[in-house]
Amino acid sequence: MQNIHPTAIISSKAKLGKNITVDAYAIIKDNVEIGDDCSIGPHAVLYDGARIGNRVKIYQAASIAHVPQDLGFRNEESLFIIDDDTTIHEYVTCHRGTKSTGFSRIGKNCLLMAYTHVAHDTIIGDNCILANGVQVAGHVIVEDYAIIGGMTPVHQFCKVGRHSMTGGGFRITQDLPPFILAAQEPLKFAGLNIIGLRRRGFANSDIEALKKFYNLIYDHSLNVSQALQKAEAELSSNQFVKQAIDFIRASKRGLIGK
Repeated sequence: MQNIHPTAIISSKAKLGKNITVDAYAIIKDNVEIGDDCSIGPHAVLYDGARIGNRVKIYQAASIAHVPQDLGFRNEESLFIIDDDTTIHEYVTCHRGTKSTGFSRIGKNCLLMAYTHVAHDTIIGDNCILANGVQVAGHVIVEDYAIIGGMTPVHQFCKVGRHSMTGGGFRITQDLPPFILAAQEPLKFAGLNIIGLRRRGFANSDIEALKKFYNLIYDHSLNVSQALQKAEAELSSNQFVKQAIDFIRASKRGLIGK
């Protein structure tokens, strides 16, 4: 059963799943696909390239799959993908990919609060929360279970690690490692995200191993290479420490607070 408001404008070429609600004055363009049990709020616009999963909620005046704010974009075909069970609040703006990657993506079970922006060629993992006014630039990766506080911009090409939590009103201009808390200006390591990790079932032994790891990484008597070498010798048997080591070794922008 479809519940389409008579003022909504929906292309006959768009592909709609079952049990869709489309509210007043929403616009759905030609090259759009929407899964089952979704709701599209009033005045929301789904542009060409929008790919919406199942049970997705998009609230009023959100803009999904608009063209990238990139001077090199030449109207090539690309996508913005939103996976199952994600909620997109009012006035969120999501821009599709460029020829660089061809898509942007938000994972499953994410919450994007009002006025959030997700730019071109950016990937948001599963179970992430972006609070009000978070501004994510192009080519950013936000890993699973990351939480970013309100009004925080994320610089282009940065990577935000899994299970991390960043306070509101700060700036992410370098890579932010997994499993940590980040705060202060300029942004610094503020300890392990212990409450978040415990809520997600991390064992005490894993939390202790990660504490020891980040004590090494943010020991200012050691540079990153020295800290990683020591951590690999002492702690790399722990799977989560191994993930953190891999993240840091792959970093191209350097680490916050280091």
